Parts: sequence; structure tokens; C-alpha cells
Amino acid sequence: MKRMLTCAVLGNFTSRAMNPNLPITPAEIADDCLAAAEEGAAIVHVHVRDPKTELPSMEVAHYAEVVSRIRDVNADLIINLTTGNGGRFDPTDGDPVKPGPKTNLLPPDARVRHIQEIKPDIATLDLNTMVFGGEVVINAPASIRRMGELIMSAGVKPEIELFDSGDIALLKALQKEGHLPAAPLCSIVMGVQFGFAPSPETVLYARGLLPPGAHWTAFGTGRFAFPMVAQSLLAGGHVRIGLEDATKLDADTLAPSNAAMVAKARRMMEDLGHPPMSASEARKLLAL
Repeated sequence: MKRMLTCAVLGNFTSRAMNPNLPITPAEIADDCLAAAEEGAAIVHVHVRDPKTELPSMEVAHYAEVVSRIRDVNADLIINLTTGNGGRFDPTDGDPVKPGPKTNLLPPDARVRHIQEIKPDIATLDLNTMVFGGEVVINAPASIRRMGELIMSAGVKPEIELFDSGDIALLKALQKEGHLPAAPLCSIVMGVQFGFAPSPETVLYARGLLPPGAHWTAFGTGRFAFPMVAQSLLAGGHVRIGLEDATKLDADTLAPSNAAMVAKARRMMEDLGHPPMSASEARKLLAL
């Protein structure tokens, strides 16, 4: 049985100091998305950066350029844009009420403005409130409700990002309120410190908590990224890989590109009897 393969192209935290092949400009990001599609990715998950500073950006124009460049070449590839930026609080030492320099808290409307204007196929919706490095990620239920409402009113499918078991409990509570879809698209995120640990036991445990009818992907970060490709498949899930989640093809080899990571994941999928779906097949499965 075929499964969906997503390429997570760059994220917020991978830097060129970690891997010089990380795409930064809208043109580079779009080129990496298209190359990943050529290697078997049906979905691309996209963040953007400020081309001058190389830091994460919420600039709508950068997202719009990436999407336009992809669509000029490939009309089928499923585009998934992040809404993860804007949820971080960095407490100041000695005065934890005062926001520190890494704080980027935004109101929910601002976090989904690019989704409403561009209307991609999918937009991520983080349910985690958790320690993240030295900061705290805050996704209050009221903000999640509002973001979900705005995403779905734009005709975009939310992808629910789940970092721990409490996030799944929150997902179910919001479903009962009618704020999230009955059969959601979910990602089980493993390897973020203080969240789900990347292990076979975690995948099976989290899978068992998901709502009926959920389409789900389990993925790991760092050195667990490729082992979790196999584990997600074996447990009945889909696959995600890319420079957002890891920087190496193996313990000794920096990934030369997102496409190379996708190619390795595709070979693993084929060897395990679950080749990747085409973008059109994934569109049908997700009713996009």
C-alpha cells in the first residue's frame, strides 16, 4: 500500500552553519521543493527566512514567492505552509514577566495571515505548550481555536502538530467543540526535548490515542529521522523527512540536499513495500 511522503524543507532552527546546503531565499526554497517532488515527495512543508539575515520570517511576500515559483512549474505538488512562528516566550532572567530577546509572540490572526492570503493546500496548527530550549512555546486553547477557524475558513486543511500526549487530549477536546475536523491530518513530532521521545513505543502509543479516521505521520529529529521513517511505515503511518528535521544522510555524511534525503526515504519506503503516493493520489486521499 502506498503512503504519503512529505519533505520538510528548512524549518526555523536548521542553519547553514549546521548544513551549508540549507535553502534560504524564496528561489532556493522553491527549487528544493521541486527537486524533492522529482524524487517522490507528494507534499512539501515550507517555512521561509529573511534572505539577508537568514533568520525565520513571517513575511507574506516570501511565502507568496515560494508558492508562485512552485506553481509555475508543478500544479499538483501539495503545499503545506507553517503557522508555527509567533508562539515563543523568552522570560528575562530575574524578571520572568518581561519578554526576552527570543520572544516572538503574535496574535493568532497575524500567525495565519499568509494562509488567508495565499490559501495553500495545508497549514500546520501546533497544539503544544511546552518548554523549548530555554524558552516556552505557548499555544493557548483560545489561540488554537481562532487559528483553526481562520485556516478552515480559507478552505485550507489544518495539519495538527502533536508534541506530547496532552496535545492529543486537547485535539479531541477541540474536536468535540467543533473547532477541528472529525478525521484530522496529524503529525506526531518526536525528538524535541521534553516532548515525545523518538522510539517505536512512542509511535504505537501515540497512534493509539489518535481520533478515529486520522491520517498521520510520525517523524523524528536529528539522528532519529531516518529510523522513524521506517517505524512510521511499520506502524501504518506516512513519512516525513528533510533538512528541517535532520542535517545528515547518515552518521558521517551531510545531506547534499533535501532531494537526496527524500530519495533515501523513498528507497526505504519501496524496500518496505510502501512506495510513495503521487501528489494526485495524496490529494485524493486527503480530499484536497
